[in-house]
Amino acid sequence: MAETKKKWRAALAVLLGAALLIWGDQASKALVLETLRGKPSVMVIPGLLEFSYVENYAAAMGLFDGLIWLVVACTAVVCVFILLALLFYKGHTVFSYITAMLLLAGGLGNLIDRFSHGFVVDFIHVLFFPYIFNVADCCVTIGVVCFFCHYLVTARREKAEKEAAGEE
Repeated sequence: MAETKKKWRAALAVLLGAALLIWGDQASKALVLETLRGKPSVMVIPGLLEFSYVENYAAAMGLFDGLIWLVVACTAVVCVFILLALLFYKGHTVFSYITAMLLLAGGLGNLIDRFSHGFVVDFIHVLFFPYIFNVADCCVTIGVVCFFCHYLVTARREKAEKEAAGEE
């Protein structure tokens, strides 16, 4: 019973964290829509970072332009899968919980844009990187890194358990 309660608390923490990240993403995009739409870029750190308003009608890095329905469908399926895994997956680590929080926040943050504006608001431009992105995109990228960390931790743990049991 205590394990179930712990799992529900962790799931609730993940959902609350995702909600806060979505709020931050949407607040930053609203600010950009209000202050940068139709205006020139704003240099934040000369030679490194600027804010530039961009309406992104495609997916990450301009992929799937014209197939946005596919992006929306895939994002919705992944979000449902993450919610189910959050409740039913038995091998959670800190990385898997952070992964779930970040991927939910990033996916839903950009879905909100697609449904409310018909495009995703991008504005963060790191000058040595050719693409312009947003907070939700950062969440997805960091979430994917956390997923691989979870995978490595889990694989190492399973290997150690097999060795301890004399299976290898």
